Amino acid sequence: MQEHFADEYVKMAQAQGYRSRAVFKLKEIQDKDQLIKPGMNIIDLGAAPGGWSQFARPIVGKKNKIIALDILPMEPLEGVDFIQGDFREQAVLDQLYAVLDGVPVNLVMSDMAPNMSGNKGVDQPSAIYLGELALETAKTVLTKDGVFLVKLFHGAGFEAFFKEVQQSFAKVAIRKPKASRPRSNEVYILAKGFK
Repeated sequence: MQEHFADEYVKMAQAQGYRSRAVFKLKEIQDKDQLIKPGMNIIDLGAAPGGWSQFARPIVGKKNKIIALDILPMEPLEGVDFIQGDFREQAVLDQLYAVLDGVPVNLVMSDMAPNMSGNKGVDQPSAIYLGELALETAKTVLTKDGVFLVKLFHGAGFEAFFKEVQQSFAKVAIRKPKASRPRSNEVYILAKGFK
C-alpha cells in the first residue's frame, strides 16, 4: 500500500482529478497512437473506478457514447453509461446492446486483470482468459476499421493470443507505458483496422 501512495502517478491522478493512475497508461498510448478520436463510440471493459472512461469522454465529444462495464460498482461519471455485471452473462450483453441502440462501436478497450494471487500458474491463464473475452467482445461489436486495446501479461499463452489478434486486425503493436510498474510484466496490445 505504501508503494501505491508514494507513486508519482497516484499523486498526479489525485492532483489532476482522475480516478486512477491507470489514466496515465492510456494517456501515454493516446499521445503516441491517437487511438481515441472525436466522434468515436467506445466500450470500456473492466472500467471501475472509471479513469479510462473519464479520460476518453472529453475527446470523443458529447454526442458519442462511452459504455463502461465492470463487475465492481463504479461512481457515476457524467456522459458515461455504466453497466454493472459480468459481460459473460447474456442479460448483461443484452443491456449493452440496448444502451448501444445500434450505434457503431469504434473502440473496445480493456484494462481488466484478474485478482492476482501471486501464483503465475493461476494468474496467467486467468489474464489470458479475460483477454480472450475482451477480444470476443471486440469481434462481436466493432465496426470495420475499429480499434482494440487490451491489457495482458507476458507469459504462457501470450504469443498465441497475440497471433489471434493479428488475424482480425490490420496493425497490431505492443505498448509498455511508463506508468506500468517496471517490475510488472504487464503490457498493452493495440490493434487497429478491424477486418
